[in-house]
Amino acid sequence: MARKRKGRDISGWLVLDKPAGVTSTAVVNKVKWAMDAKKAGHAGTLDPDATGVLAVALGEATKTVPYITDALKAYRFTVRLGQATNTDDAEGEVIASSELRPTDDEIKAALGAFVGDIQQIPPKFSAVKIDGQRAYKLARAGEEVEIEPRPLWVEELTMIDREDGDHVTLEMACGKGGYVRSIARDLGVALGCYGHVRELRRIWSGPFEIIDCLEFDLLDKHAKTGELDQFLFPVETGLDGLPQVLVNDVSVTRLRNGNPAPVVPMDDIEFGYECWASHDGQPVAVGIYKAGELHPSRVFNL
Repeated sequence: MARKRKGRDISGWLVLDKPAGVTSTAVVNKVKWAMDAKKAGHAGTLDPDATGVLAVALGEATKTVPYITDALKAYRFTVRLGQATNTDDAEGEVIASSELRPTDDEIKAALGAFVGDIQQIPPKFSAVKIDGQRAYKLARAGEEVEIEPRPLWVEELTMIDREDGDHVTLEMACGKGGYVRSIARDLGVALGCYGHVRELRRIWSGPFEIIDCLEFDLLDKHAKTGELDQFLFPVETGLDGLPQVLVNDVSVTRLRNGNPAPVVPMDDIEFGYECWASHDGQPVAVGIYKAGELHPSRVFNL
């Protein structure tokens, strides 16, 4: 018999401003402990030294994690020009350097090559799997790591500030699987001066923005008190990018049993589109819309 999970049946999204020096997994575990939740997960890993938006899903909200993971995300980051490191960030060992420093206009001109559909090679010190092993484990063991290029959609990449000759601050909005460290590394190569990430902050992720974030220290302050519940975003926030349909009592029962059911679209929805159904303001299911019916793929128990 499976062991029953301890904790509360609580569902929703808690959005944290992740501090530097903490892993994304550690943040999830801290949220789960502080809220005494049965189930939790995050929507998009941040490097340990990165800060900013980390959306943590609780309970039934974990079923919407893929939609946030696939959504566009935005980062503000500072590139240290003139140095390449083996980790592509400030934590690594400097492996190449240059006295060359590009002008502002040269930097702006180079950014265009990193916008749109691009091919990106993830850092050697990353969680990418190679023959079943994490790349960072192989790199730490001194093994030569060869990672194949991966497609990435970059919506926007702009120059925000030039702190001094050695540093430039950029903002990037991109799709799933983007490595900011790779952008900094490849931009440095394109400019002929090398580069790595000095600071990195995620400023929004899908529907969640930095202004929505709860300070990490509040987890300890309000742990086990129920006070954190007031900061939860509803489960359906994770479905923000999908069209919505409405269902009646009969359809609710059918959908929750995994069967297709008649629905009423709130807007025009084409045949075969993915959408989510609601009843009395609560999400019921996600599925494919076909000729006036929703064919469920995920069902919510709220």
